[in-house]
Amino acid sequence: MTVVAVVVLLIAAIAFANRGGSDGDGGGESGNAASDGKDGTAPRAQPTAPSGEKPVKNSPNALASGFPHSERGAQSAAANYVVALSGDGMFTTASREEIVDSVYAPSVAAERKTDLDKVYGDPKFLKKVGLNEEGKAPKDSTFVARTTPVGTKVIDYKDKKAKVAVWYSSLFGLAGEDSKRPVTESWYTNTFELSWVDGDWKVTDFEQKDGPTPIGKDQAASSADEMADAVKGFGGFTYAR
Repeated sequence: MTVVAVVVLLIAAIAFANRGGSDGDGGGESGNAASDGKDGTAPRAQPTAPSGEKPVKNSPNALASGFPHSERGAQSAAANYVVALSGDGMFTTASREEIVDSVYAPSVAAERKTDLDKVYGDPKFLKKVGLNEEGKAPKDSTFVARTTPVGTKVIDYKDKKAKVAVWYSSLFGLAGEDSKRPVTESWYTNTFELSWVDGDWKVTDFEQKDGPTPIGKDQAASSADEMADAVKGFGGFTYAR
């Protein structure tokens, strides 16, 4: 679990906020926007309302991009970025560099690559999580690193700056009959600092904390084969508001 925490801390992500706005850009319906906290009340989540615009551009095997210059767009960016930064693509050099270039602002991307390479490129670290020096899982095992955003919250928003928190669950481990690191679930909230750069939202900084964590239901754990089949058979989502 310590290793998982280190991984998630280094890969950082954005929190999801559903604060309503008077211009219809928040999560609430027109005339029923959520409080922004300026009147002394705490911001509260609102269901997503249809906006009539396509919020992101994406294609198979590509990271979502082209987020709207709005609170809703910042939330979409944060949710999608936490998925990318927490996925198995971070464990191989080529895909990790592509992810970092797509997610982080150019002003911080080079430094972030260096930081991440020190961890993900360390054979000792990879061995601890059950992977070889190339970031590959052992034969007959499936490496699982997948994040599911549960919600987002806008902490602050200005024209070219946004601070968004994402609450999410994380699956991490090796699915295999002889695995000593079975797939486990963890919960985190990541808060990202975003900047509007070259027509899109990009990450400049982040912080992370554990939870909120629900009580686990009394369910029998699935077999290694069932878990591996689920990861291979169920694709992920593009998150948008």
